[in-house]
Amino acid sequence: MAQLFSDAWMNQLKDAWNMEPEVRDRLAEINFSSVITCGFKNEPNPRGVFVVEQGTCVRAGSWNGEAPNWDMRADKTDWMKWIEKPLGMASMGMAFTMGKLKFLKGDFGAMIKDPRMAGPFVKSFGLMSKIGGE
Repeated sequence: MAQLFSDAWMNQLKDAWNMEPEVRDRLAEINFSSVITCGFKNEPNPRGVFVVEQGTCVRAGSWNGEAPNWDMRADKTDWMKWIEKPLGMASMGMAFTMGKLKFLKGDFGAMIKDPRMAGPFVKSFGLMSKIGGE
């Protein structure tokens, strides 16, 4: 099992993303393209990067200075909890409201109100649970 947000882990997530039509195809329908980074709240820089073009992840791996459109942060214990039991729409809203899931870049409020983005975003947390992590 790969370490959370490592190059290997991010590439496993990329493969899972690209094989999931409820994520890839739904985001392609709205021409979603973004640089997504993720990491831990107590660190200045993200750990992983995920580059999406027209719904498809074209590159993923360790963060190397890429400027994000979305930067998600949480404590490692919370990330691991969400890998064990993925967030749903309600629990994601609660995690955001309670400050467990932070967006240093990106507009969580606008995204969660748009079902064309919210559904695939929630589904992406389910993909994390499929690959696990340590």
